[in-house]
Amino acid sequence: MPSKLEQLKAMTTIVADTGDIESIRAFKPTDCTTNPTLILKAAQMPAYAALVDEAVAAARKAGGSKEAVIAAACDRLAVNFGVELTKIVPGRVSTEVDADLSFDTAKTVEKARAVIAAYEARGVQRERILIKIASTWEGIRAAEILQKQGIDCNLTLLFSLAQAAACAEAGVFLISPFVGRILDWYVKATGQSYTAETDPGVVSVRTIYRYYKAHGHKTVVMGASFRNLGEIEALAGCDRLTIAPALLDELAKADGALPRRLSPEQAGEKPARIATDEASFRWAMNEDAMATEKLAEGIRAFAKDLGALRAMMAARLT
Repeated sequence: MPSKLEQLKAMTTIVADTGDIESIRAFKPTDCTTNPTLILKAAQMPAYAALVDEAVAAARKAGGSKEAVIAAACDRLAVNFGVELTKIVPGRVSTEVDADLSFDTAKTVEKARAVIAAYEARGVQRERILIKIASTWEGIRAAEILQKQGIDCNLTLLFSLAQAAACAEAGVFLISPFVGRILDWYVKATGQSYTAETDPGVVSVRTIYRYYKAHGHKTVVMGASFRNLGEIEALAGCDRLTIAPALLDELAKADGALPRRLSPEQAGEKPARIATDEASFRWAMNEDAMATEKLAEGIRAFAKDLGALRAMMAARLT
């Protein structure tokens, strides 16, 4: 019998959640996704020193203020990794917009356009790239603009149906609802333990998936942020799943049957459509403590790691 990873690949598009190029070669996913935390980690590996050196040299050559050169070096590094990843995976590579732009629609659009231009200058067409943006109201509005300009987006740090509905109505290409971080919040808040079936993160993604299929939304659902194999197996059949190398390795070594748990035909009765105007969105987020707290926490964490990456590049530049 094929491994559970091979069985999962037959029903779900597998995405590697890493910036480690060698891990991606090993597991042969269709797509891969990165974020500031993963780029920071990969940039400190000796194997990728050449990518860091090239980014520093390119930024120094471009010139400008100290802050502009540091920012350019970080942007160049993210694209350097992305270019290498496009040589390995046949599908899409996700590159994240700076977390500190999460509440600025105009600057998010500007940064996304610059990232796409940088890829295209390196011979990578925009159809190979997804721009990752936090699922704030401002981020969703930026994605709506970008999608109309032919720049596909991956809306990340997504924890609620309200966020998912707003993304779908905005015509977003793909969303990344977080499973493990939702579980973390509920375990801390309630002190309870959960099975794969009762896991609040799993329940959230299933709800979003069925809402999308019932209403005919084309936005891709890509479950993310997994804590264990049980969560992944409970979402077998989801459009896409982005999985860290350690869990991909566990799946590759696991045997036994892996039944499909999600399919478009099982969407069920059509639920009421969620209001997605700004007031309704902000109220829904206000009423969802978990989604509000985890979104803010995620932005802070990514911004912190982006700051660390900038400090590292600043040190290299001097």
